[in-house]
Amino acid sequence: MNIKPIRNEEDYQRALKRLEVIFDAKRETDKGDELEILAILIDNYESEHFTIGMPDPISAINFRMEQMGLKQKDLVDMIGFKSRVSEIMNKKRKLTLDMIRKLNAKLNIPTEVLIQDY
Repeated sequence: MNIKPIRNEEDYQRALKRLEVIFDAKRETDKGDELEILAILIDNYESEHFTIGMPDPISAINFRMEQMGLKQKDLVDMIGFKSRVSEIMNKKRKLTLDMIRKLNAKLNIPTEVLIQDY
């Protein structure tokens, strides 16, 4: 096992190639230990260099609605009148604190996503 820190793109690509080679290694073997350590190093590098931003609130609501099989009419109890739901979903009106709390509670969308500006 000859593991080195991942400091740049070249090191990252080398680590990925090695990971592919030993991907099916059994746990608690030398290759299994190498696999585990490489996975941690790769994850750390990716977290630092390939961050993914949070979605905007409306995209998050749309995504959750799709996952849960909901329609806009299903948001009425969380947002208000049908027309208000339409305004929110078309980004013509901002979410209120009360709406954010209800969406968080009922759709389980993190508040840090819902409070973002859009």
